[in-house]
Amino acid sequence: MKLTDLLRFNQIVIQLHDNPDADAVGSGYALFRYFKSLGKDVKMIYGGRNVISKSNMKLMLSELEIPLEYTRELEKPELLLTVDCQYGQGNVAHFDAENVAVIDHHATGKISDEMSEIRCNLVSCSTICYAMLKDAGFDVNADSRIATGLYYGLYMDSSQLSEISHPLDRDMIDYLRYDKSLVTRLKYANFSISELETAGIAISHNNYLDKYRAAIVKSDPCDPNILGVIGDFVIQVDSIDICVIFNECAGGYKLSVRSCSIEAAANELAAFITAETGNGGGHFNKAGGFISADSLKKVTAEPIERYLAERVEEYLTCYDVVRFTDGIKERERFARFRKKAGIFGYVKSTDVAPEGKEFRIRTLEGDVLVTSRNDIYIMIGSVGEVYPVEAGKFHAKYTPLDEPFTGEFEYAPSVIDIAAGEPCEILPYAKKCRAGQGAAILAKPLDKFTKVFSAWNYEGYMSGQKGDFLCYTEGDDNDVYVVKRKIFDALYEPVE
Repeated sequence: MKLTDLLRFNQIVIQLHDNPDADAVGSGYALFRYFKSLGKDVKMIYGGRNVISKSNMKLMLSELEIPLEYTRELEKPELLLTVDCQYGQGNVAHFDAENVAVIDHHATGKISDEMSEIRCNLVSCSTICYAMLKDAGFDVNADSRIATGLYYGLYMDSSQLSEISHPLDRDMIDYLRYDKSLVTRLKYANFSISELETAGIAISHNNYLDKYRAAIVKSDPCDPNILGVIGDFVIQVDSIDICVIFNECAGGYKLSVRSCSIEAAANELAAFITAETGNGGGHFNKAGGFISADSLKKVTAEPIERYLAERVEEYLTCYDVVRFTDGIKERERFARFRKKAGIFGYVKSTDVAPEGKEFRIRTLEGDVLVTSRNDIYIMIGSVGEVYPVEAGKFHAKYTPLDEPFTGEFEYAPSVIDIAAGEPCEILPYAKKCRAGQGAAILAKPLDKFTKVFSAWNYEGYMSGQKGDFLCYTEGDDNDVYVVKRKIFDALYEPVE
């Protein structure tokens, strides 16, 4: 669904979930301003039993002049647009409407269609609205109140930006020109005395997994941000390397995950825990997730705390580790391969940044840290995968072509100037190259989940699942890396 699809309606009511949080309010306000700018009859509402009372939310509404109305009755509108929630859910007051549309990021089994935009791979609804507004040509930076609402929505729903995982989340942070002084005020108007007590009670009651230096901590219902605060405190305990904080929320359980173990990324653990029951992601040290209560019932009858402990134990005992500094110790089952003839993209790092400049390549897989040098190239694969390569290895494997490289990807890779924080697209600089009969690689399929610490390590390690390929360059077994099975089958062929 595109926002322009909704412009056929003139009377639009934007409904937030009961007890609206910053993400719902920031998202709803941005959409309100968009429709208002186009002359629509639009208003924002929420229902439920309680009127907003949290100090940070009252400050947000006041300072950003957000016209959010509390109501228990609503005359049937032409279009009811539920934001950060889905029509018919238990935390959404029911109002009749001629037409209903949905914008949300929660996983409830519903998928996008012509009247809904649901992206459960994004940590906030604010990010969805940012992307949709940008696609509609609406400048969210035209008024700092809009930008501030979107930023604070993402900030709060990602436990102070610790759980962002998709490049769109990171793009929005870089792009928005928000009121920093107001955001600072909002940050320090965040907790009430009762929430402080909630954090204290949770910290004093935990399930410690001694063998794995891990803790499972249950909290009473609270804002997701409180879970992050609890996690940040617990992970400082000298005998705890991993902690999972959880509480019950609408539709299931909210998780906050922390890790200070180099071999156990918090974002990976969050994704592993929620693989069958919800969604999870974030950063290497801080992450979060959501488990659907309905999905949980389908996989286990055990209490949530026991299920979390079992998933943590399963994760910590299910993988092998390979480090490039050790080289390849066991060479059995490795076979020789070369890339199939095909067209790829490449960019000289000095084309996108001055020599010696540090920048990040932003991709779906994460941010790759690179220092611009004449002998460093950036490769772009056929499915949008991006990785740096030294000039010698590039010329051994590819023939440069003087033609632009183009492609359509779920997320087009971009470059972030670290000092300025400014993003720019990388594809306009890309040229084609042809894979030739260059240096071979040796590869073997993985028998189990494996973590590879490569020379191009940018977030600790690369992960490979069973069936993916562990690879290294022939003659250099320190150049070790992982290629996903689907990509390997498409790009490589055996060498007799």
